[in-house]
Amino acid sequence: MVRTAKSLAYLVTSLVAGPAGFVWTLLTTVLTAVGAITALGAPVFVGVTWLDRCLADLERRRAAWVLGAPIPSPYLPISGPVHARVRQIAAQPATWRDMAWFLVLLPLGLTLGVAAVVSTVVTAAALTAPAWAWSVPQRRAHPLVQQAMGTPGGRLLIAVAAIALIPVASWLVRRLASVQVQVAQLLLAPGEHGRLIRRAEQLAATRARVVDAQAAELRRIERDLHDGAQARIVAAGMTLALAERRARTGAAVLDDLSTARRQLDEALADLRRLVRGIHPPILTDRGLAAALSALAADCPVPVTVTVTVPDRLTPAVESAAYFVVAEGLANAVKHASAQSCTVTVTRGQRLVVEVADDGSGGADPAGSGLDGLRRRIEALDGTLTVSSPPGGPTRLTAEVPCAS
Repeated sequence: MVRTAKSLAYLVTSLVAGPAGFVWTLLTTVLTAVGAITALGAPVFVGVTWLDRCLADLERRRAAWVLGAPIPSPYLPISGPVHARVRQIAAQPATWRDMAWFLVLLPLGLTLGVAAVVSTVVTAAALTAPAWAWSVPQRRAHPLVQQAMGTPGGRLLIAVAAIALIPVASWLVRRLASVQVQVAQLLLAPGEHGRLIRRAEQLAATRARVVDAQAAELRRIERDLHDGAQARIVAAGMTLALAERRARTGAAVLDDLSTARRQLDEALADLRRLVRGIHPPILTDRGLAAALSALAADCPVPVTVTVTVPDRLTPAVESAAYFVVAEGLANAVKHASAQSCTVTVTRGQRLVVEVADDGSGGADPAGSGLDGLRRRIEALDGTLTVSSPPGGPTRLTAEVPCAS
C-alpha cells in the first residue's frame, strides 16, 4: 500500500508537472530564440538551461517515489567564459533530453494520471457506497441499478466488490507509474555519451591512484630492505669479520659466531615477512581458502572463516581478497580490541569479501591502511566499503569482478 500511495502521488503530481513543464519549455524556447539575435543570447541560454536542469533534477527526485532512489544526474562539468559554457552545454545530449521530457510529460502525465485518479476514485466510491449511494436519485435508473444503489443489501454488495477490486486498482496504479518512470529514466538518466566520459574520468583517476600506490609500495619495500634485512646482513658480515680476526689471534670466537648466526636468522625472518607482504607463498601454492585459514590461525582472537569459492581465481583477485582480510583482522586486533571476527568470501558475478568484528568501531575509511586497500580494489574495478560506527561493530566489504 505504501508503494501504491507513492505511485499515485507520482501520477497525481504529474497532472500539474506536465502542463507546467510544457508551458515552461515553450516560453524558454521562445526566450532563447529571441535572445539569440541579441548580445544577451549566450547569458540567456546559460541561465535558461540552468533553470531547466534544476527542474529536471526535481523530476529525477520525484521519480524516487517509484524507483526508491533518484535518477542519477547526467550532466558533465562545464567551465570557462560564457560562450565556452554555451558550447559545452549545447554539446551535452542531456540538455536536449531534458526538454524532450518536459514535452513528453504533458500527454503522458495527463493520460496516466487521469487513469490512475479515475481508478482510485471509482474504487474509493464503491468502497464507501453504503455511506452515500442512498442519496443518489434513481427514478430513471435501470432496475438493477435501483436494486444495487437503493437497497442496503445492494450497497453492501458494491462495497464488498470494491474490497475485492482494491488489489487490482493498486496494481494498475503501480503499473501506470512504472510506465511513466521508465520513460523518465530513458530521457533523464545518464546516456551512453555521459557514461563513457564519466567512465574515462574514473579510469584516469583510478590509474593515477594505482601508480601512486605502486610507487609507495616500492618505497616501502626499499625502506624495509634497507633498514631491516640489509642492515642485519651487514651486521652479520661485520661480526664474521671480527670473528675471523680473533681466530687469527687465537681468541675465542664462539660468541661472535653465535651473534652472527642470530643476525642472519633475523635477516631471513625479515625477508620472509617482506615476501609475505608482497605475495604470500601459501596463496600461490594452495589457494585463497587455505591462505585465509592460515591468517585466521595466526590471529590472536577467534576467527570464523567461510569461503564459498569452488575454483581458483586470477592471482590479482586472490591477492586483493587476501590483503583485505589481512588488513581487516589486523585492524580488529590492534585498534578495535575485538574479541572475535568473521570472514566470509562468496563468489557469483563478483567476488564478495566481508570481514566483520565485534570491536569498538570508529575505523577511519581514509586511513593509510584502508586507503591503500581501496586503491588495490579500485585497480581491479571493484569497490570497498567500510561500516564502523563508534561502539562497533566494524564491517569491511570488498566486491571485485571475477569471471563466472
